[in-house]
Amino acid sequence: MPQLFPKGANALPILSLVGALAGGVVLVGLVWYYFSPEYTDVGYAPEQPVPYSHRLHAGELGLDCRYCHTSVERFAEANLPPTETCMNCHEQVQTQALSLQPVRKSWAEDTPVEWIKVNFLPDYVHFSHAAHVNNGVGCETCHGRVDLMDVVSQVEPLSMGWCLDCHRNPEEQLRPDEAATVMGYEHPADFMERNAERIAREGIRPPLNCSACHY
Repeated sequence: MPQLFPKGANALPILSLVGALAGGVVLVGLVWYYFSPEYTDVGYAPEQPVPYSHRLHAGELGLDCRYCHTSVERFAEANLPPTETCMNCHEQVQTQALSLQPVRKSWAEDTPVEWIKVNFLPDYVHFSHAAHVNNGVGCETCHGRVDLMDVVSQVEPLSMGWCLDCHRNPEEQLRPDEAATVMGYEHPADFMERNAERIAREGIRPPLNCSACHY
């Protein structure tokens, strides 16, 4: 009986298997990247109800982060500023600016400005601002150079792997506590040695166990 298929057809099952495996690897890689926080979250910059410029306030005017976010040294969450904080200045400065109408309306009606959250963590994750700020982790480590942003955006993935990288190597990130809110902070040449000494002296041991952030 004559052959129905050429001899080269014997390689088709192997080629199909190799193609399926290669396609699976490519698919996993695409999902790994395009469904990761690096792709889905970094760069998120929602339009706020008031065009508040961090470049102007934190940069040019030099406002300390804690002037608006007053709870970062005492509580887990960094509070959004109440309208009263805005009006401390804007009862005298730019009192008729159209862009500040939502702020004046909020003040007159005693209702909060509906600021839109930029940086999100899942509900099953616990993160304490106070624990980090009071132990030498700078605001810009997680939030970037907000003093250069007209519109604040998320600059880091805030993923578990990203957090653990810092917890495993805290000496690469720590700065003096008093410099936590300094934007554009430059480490001294021997900062790694200083941080290693501080970690040993103060017993700084960022936890790596699951229950530290998940409970």
